Amino acid sequence: MTEAILDTLDRQLTAGEAALPLYKTALRDHRASLASRFAIGNPVQELVREAAAFTDALLERLWRRLTPVDAEACLVAVGGYGRGELHPASDIDLLILTTGDPSALAEQIESLIVFLWDIGLEVGHSVRSLEQCVDEARADITVVTNLVESRLLAGNAALFEKLNEQTGPGRIWSSREFFSAKLEEQRKRHTKFDDSGQNLEPDLKEGPGGLRDIQTIGWVAKRHFGVSTMRALVDRGFLNDHEFRQLEHCERHLWRVRYALHLLTGRHEDRLLFEHQRALAKQFGYTDASANLAVEQFMQEFYRRIVETQRLNEMLLQLFEEAILLDNQLGEPVAINRRFQARSGYLEVVNSGIFARYP
Repeated sequence: MTEAILDTLDRQLTAGEAALPLYKTALRDHRASLASRFAIGNPVQELVREAAAFTDALLERLWRRLTPVDAEACLVAVGGYGRGELHPASDIDLLILTTGDPSALAEQIESLIVFLWDIGLEVGHSVRSLEQCVDEARADITVVTNLVESRLLAGNAALFEKLNEQTGPGRIWSSREFFSAKLEEQRKRHTKFDDSGQNLEPDLKEGPGGLRDIQTIGWVAKRHFGVSTMRALVDRGFLNDHEFRQLEHCERHLWRVRYALHLLTGRHEDRLLFEHQRALAKQFGYTDASANLAVEQFMQEFYRRIVETQRLNEMLLQLFEEAILLDNQLGEPVAINRRFQARSGYLEVVNSGIFARYP
């Protein structure tokens, strides 16, 4: 379906038809197709990635159309869009990077952004020279975090490579500094939600055990270990296969709820408010039982995933702390009793069979 929509768009543009209505129609048709496929149970991970890939294709075409061929600039996807993920009402986070003063391309950049808004894309963008971008990244953990997941969409590839080189952990925000800052950022975020993801109206993105906890793991893994997927954490011994599958299952469940919530509300909404919970429970196929209402079953399943995510996040960040901050140089164990000991501030069993023998 995606290729068919793009082929139709290209054919009509070549025929000289007006660009704005064509792009609006292509975007509308693609969104409708994804919503229909979600309703019949297509895997949500395919849909969020296909939405990002389709947006890539639109942006590449528009960049070629609206900017000079020899422009010393490039268009970069950052944030969630940089990860290659887009939910129905997600923002399109973009960085327009230039070699010199960005004002030299002000007219073309303005035309591009206005066009994107006009066709119905929710765009968040920044325009910076390479020097400005490095300075901003050095000063702000949020900026460098966005760059960890950046992807080149169009334009000067050499310029994008310079950005990666000059904002890497060898130049700014060492692995230790980055990890410590993300750990503190998560601590503050969890405190805002009373350290519980099991609030009556939970935030499935920012709350403890939500999508942001999974993203935090990914940011640290990419920045320190240079990995591109969570699967690489299995190869490095941070997760076993069962834990990796658990993490994947939790992410998929949260994605499904978020995808449905965006479609239900028609906007970027990540809070599971009471007014949405019943409708979502019905959509996900839950039915009232004598002992448990459909909405209660839906929320219980959601809370289970939140708890699992929070546990895996806590475990992985502890292992990262040992690897990054302690450099795997743990202190000597201090005996507590015949089953437990303390090491580097953590509780530890004296051997791996304790819980099997004494559940």
